[in-house]
Amino acid sequence: MKAGILGLPSVGKTTLFNLLTRGHAEVRKFGGGGEPNLGVTSVPDPRLDWLAGVYAPKKTTPATVDFVEVAGVAPGATKERGFSPTLLTALRGVDALLHVVRAFDDPSVPHSEGSVNPARDAESLELELAFADFAQIDKRLAVIENDRAKRRNFDKAVSEKEHPLLQRLKAHLESELPLRTLALTDDEQTTLRGYTFLSQKPLILIVNTGEAAIGQPLPAEVSAFAARQQLATLSLCAQIELEIAQLDDADAATFLADLGIAEPARDRLIRMAYATLDLVSFFTVGPDECRAWTLARGDTALQAAGKIHSDLARGFIRAEIIAYQRLRECGSWNAAKAKAHLRLEGKAYLMQDGDCMSVRFSV
Repeated sequence: MKAGILGLPSVGKTTLFNLLTRGHAEVRKFGGGGEPNLGVTSVPDPRLDWLAGVYAPKKTTPATVDFVEVAGVAPGATKERGFSPTLLTALRGVDALLHVVRAFDDPSVPHSEGSVNPARDAESLELELAFADFAQIDKRLAVIENDRAKRRNFDKAVSEKEHPLLQRLKAHLESELPLRTLALTDDEQTTLRGYTFLSQKPLILIVNTGEAAIGQPLPAEVSAFAARQQLATLSLCAQIELEIAQLDDADAATFLADLGIAEPARDRLIRMAYATLDLVSFFTVGPDECRAWTLARGDTALQAAGKIHSDLARGFIRAEIIAYQRLRECGSWNAAKAKAHLRLEGKAYLMQDGDCMSVRFSV
């Protein structure tokens, strides 16, 4: 999974990036440009920890999330001159967007960056994403209409299928709603696959607060905006959590408890990203390696085998499946098998979150 961190200047994007990746990227004050920050983090999963404790493997490999943090987007920049090619390339390649808005006072932030108003800022960047998509659609429609008029490279299927669909998307954007709120059929999704529209990507709205607001509910206007735009929301204080994350585990747990934080922001955000993208985890276990893998909900055993290795998918015969909870109750693979908790599943079996899998295959 790959997630892009974006927002207006001076909202705490780099602080969040460092918190999520345990990195030390330099904070670019007041929206300075530059190349995106790239980092990776392991997905915390107590199920994998338990499996590794049972099997004592030579190697334990968690699932990972890649993070891309881009420079701050100035309000109105897209409408005037468009997103930079560097920013567009970075964001079009991610699976989900993490939009950070500022809900804390910072006397070092210049007046030009605006007052503290997270709902206004959230709406501002949503419009920037919509402008980028609108420009892409307009450009493609002009090409189709020009080809149709000149009968050059004319494709009737494109004209009758893609053109009206793009017109529908354009009208939706004109109503100031992101494309993620537009219901599309599977066939329409396939038609649009190559576009990677920004406002169509799943987005989590992250409200970066001050220490005093930790544990407080979101402002009503932010909640209303998120509901209207169909957004998941997460409130955190990135600076405080970054400082706590640099402590040893025992001290970090104490500080989090004192602040009334039940779970670190990094863990909460990763879990929310999995839920937003509708992802599940499955495991392979053994003395050599215990490993967590990520799949889209609804993926099959054959697709899971292909994740592990293409040879397993090519020679797939059956998948041996034991649900994690059953494996934990029994204590071992053989004990679970003896109690008839092992199932043999075919290629079309839909993988479930927590499945432990071994693939039978022919070479």
